[in-house]
Amino acid sequence: MYFARRPRLLCLFCQSRAFSTSYRLLAEQGASARKATTTKGQPAKNANAAATASSPVPPKVVPESPLADAPRAYGKRVEEFTPKPLSRPIGMPLPPKPGENTGIDNRTLKQRRDDFVNYEKHLQRREELKSKMSRPYFRDWANLKFYKGKTFIAPPRPFKGDLSLFFPNLYGQTLLKSDRKPRDTTPSLQGKISVVSVFSSVWAENQAKTFVAKESNPALESVLEQNKDVAQRIWINVEENTLKAWLIKLFIGGIRSRIGEPNWHRYFVVRRGVSDDIRERIGLLNSSVGYVYLVDSECRIRWAGSGPSEDHEREGLVKGVQRLLDEAKNLKKS
Repeated sequence: MYFARRPRLLCLFCQSRAFSTSYRLLAEQGASARKATTTKGQPAKNANAAATASSPVPPKVVPESPLADAPRAYGKRVEEFTPKPLSRPIGMPLPPKPGENTGIDNRTLKQRRDDFVNYEKHLQRREELKSKMSRPYFRDWANLKFYKGKTFIAPPRPFKGDLSLFFPNLYGQTLLKSDRKPRDTTPSLQGKISVVSVFSSVWAENQAKTFVAKESNPALESVLEQNKDVAQRIWINVEENTLKAWLIKLFIGGIRSRIGEPNWHRYFVVRRGVSDDIRERIGLLNSSVGYVYLVDSECRIRWAGSGPSEDHEREGLVKGVQRLLDEAKNLKKS
């Protein structure tokens, strides 16, 4: 009755209740409004049907990861581990596209506002921050005690093309002096057979060299030299630490002279965009370990190796490259 006699106070009371609405309530109201709009009538159904008709090819079915027991920089500490051969393909379920995984926030102000009041995204971001804060700094180095960090053993033969998964698009600066803008890796991979080395330190780079360097694997160097038009090497240096990235820029002249000018556009320094999901899917589980991937002309991972190489792994890489070359020749004939 008191508020009924004083309508102005009632209005102010309602306003204070409105201003105290939580983010979760806003998110629930938005979700219920979208649900009501979708279930109101036929136009929404027609729109969904049109979207389904014009949607791209569905992603490949990804089985359980063969690296479930491998040591990681996060999660439970592993006391014993023996690397096993890759029994199933690894990679992303969808083909890569330029512009993905750049690490650049291209959201509009409206999209940022919607994400800011989205309670589910708040929880997701909170879990990401908790994971990063609880991650031991020296865990990757500690995991090197397991076979010098070897995460898995390379498969004896390449995976079949129709069953293979995809190498993700990454975004980084090359060694070119004329064009220092960052670029995507996917255009460099498409249309060619690529031996991709991924590393984050000198230790990891030296491990990758045991697979692909001329001194360690002269047979691979010979095959790549004889098929320059269809086969190539790609270097991806993932360095998310600002200080280490600055050191790379400081010594970039030495990297240029070591790689050779014809390969400057194939060496990428990636600063951001390599998420935990990408690392899990392609087996990049230890930033202190070097990894090598054999990627075909459609950006599919057909073979992969990690850590220091063994004799049978080097031979398997050469045979894999030769098999992909034979597939490319048969495809041209047909």
